[in-house]
Amino acid sequence: MRDEKLKLQWEEVQAKLSKLFGGGEILDVDGIIYLIGVQELGQGYRKFKKDEKLDIMHIAICTLLEPFGYYEFDYFDKDGWPHFKVLDELPYLKPGEQSVLMKEAIVMYFEKRSF
Repeated sequence: MRDEKLKLQWEEVQAKLSKLFGGGEILDVDGIIYLIGVQELGQGYRKFKKDEKLDIMHIAICTLLEPFGYYEFDYFDKDGWPHFKVLDELPYLKPGEQSVLMKEAIVMYFEKRSF
């Protein structure tokens, strides 16, 4: 039952974000994580360098996994980029389990923001 509810919630979030930002394409988990990272960075849309894009993904993952107790916001650097500290190491997860965790975290992120 829980898995079916998560599946429906994920599909709803994915559809809404794809309509707003997908340019006719369905956004995948990585695309949505990137959007969350840009949002959390708070600098608006601009062209990012390759290494900045990886940092943006990291910001999103830390933000998404913070409610699960894996990360905690630490500080903003002089350029306004957020930094996190590791509170608990992530357990080993199979790829399918990683995907479920991230989808659950994404759904929670948008529920918290009444999206």
